[in-house]
Formats: sequence, structure tokens, C-alpha cells
Amino acid sequence: MKPVDELTDASPALASVGRVRKRERISDRVYDELASAIRDMRILPGSALSETDLAERLQVSRTPLREAIARLVETGLVSVVPQVGTRVEPIRLHDVEQARFVRESLEASAAEAVCARPERDVRRLRALLAEQERCFQIHDLDGFFAADEALHEQVFALAGYVGAWQLMQPTKMHLDRIRRLSLPDEATVRALIDEHAAIVDALEAGDPLAARAHVKRHASRASTEAPALMARYPDYFAD
Repeated sequence: MKPVDELTDASPALASVGRVRKRERISDRVYDELASAIRDMRILPGSALSETDLAERLQVSRTPLREAIARLVETGLVSVVPQVGTRVEPIRLHDVEQARFVRESLEASAAEAVCARPERDVRRLRALLAEQERCFQIHDLDGFFAADEALHEQVFALAGYVGAWQLMQPTKMHLDRIRRLSLPDEATVRALIDEHAAIVDALEAGDPLAARAHVKRHASRASTEAPALMARYPDYFAD
């Protein structure tokens, strides 16, 4: 990810949606592309979204684009104001806190469920930890975030509740924007890796109390860091 300070134009952040697979709706692909760009801070809070520009860059017609924008409005990531236009919503700490509560509650329960399983294969988790370390060493923040997400999804998969992970994604995107803002700080990335390792150790040991405690501590990080990020990037936040 580019340093946040350099991300000033939404246009270069988007890629053409291209052809879709059979039984896949174009509007779903458009939604995924726009949502990920907003979540990853490739499109910044407060950015104006032009239908004409988006349709051209995504190579889609206005109908699936409008369907995707309507879904983004439902998640609270985008607002459409008559006579004003469409904009990416600023980060609101209330939304971040709601998302943190949902994620922490579900993931702590998932971690306990993993510990209750007689057989717990954490090899995939160990591989993702190694990938995070590799990305940290070469300063690949996009790769790190992807491995971070994959690790947490794998916790739900091991618990047998990957559907819960998918269900919370729209809400979690409010939290994810805070997470992305914090990544340029090397000390934060190092701490994240250490916290992930503690979670994996607890899962491998089958210790539900430690697993729950480490997940809760890890999930609270975004809320703890929010005030400092708000002071550093005031234009990205709203009360």
C-alpha cells in the first residue's frame, strides 16, 4: 500500500471489472472492487465518486454500477445526496466500535471452538505467520494485510464457522479502514505479528482461556489506536 499521504485521487485506485464468470452478477464484481478499494484506503474517506468516471474505469454500464453503489450505501461506506453527489463516508468511531464488538465476539467464540476440537491442524496458520513475517521484512503492506485477513479467516474455518466470517464482512470494513491506516507504522506491524503468534500458540495448545484473551486483546487494538490516527488524519474522520 502506498503511504496514505500519497493517496489523493480515487481514479487510479480502480481496475476494470472485466468479464464475469457464469452465474456471477456484474454488480457483485463492481461492489467487491469498490468495497475493497474503500476498505484498503485506495479510495479515501470523503472522496467524490463520479458515475461517469467509475463506469469508464470499471468498464461497466450504469445499471450494475448503481446497484453496487446502493449496496455500499447500505453498509454505510458511501452516501448519495441529491443535488450534491456520491461520496465515500468518513470513518466514524461509533461504526468502528460496533464492528470491533462484532468481530471480537465472533472470533473469540471461534477460537474457543477450535480449542475444543480434538484435532487442530495449525500448519496453515503457521504458514500465514511466516508470510506475514516475510512481507514485514520487505515492507509489503498489501501482502501483509492479505495474510492477516487469511489468518483470521482460517481461525473461523478451523472452527467450522467460515460462514460467520463472511457474514461480518460488511460491518468489519469500518474497522478495516482503521487497520489499514495503522499499517505504515513498523512497530504496529511487528506487534500484530506477535499477537497473531500468541493466538496461534494458544489454539495449538488447545487453551480456550488463553485463546479468547489473546483474540480480545488483539481485536481491541484498532479502537485503542483510533484517537492517534484521528489526530494524524483528521480529514478522514467524522464525529
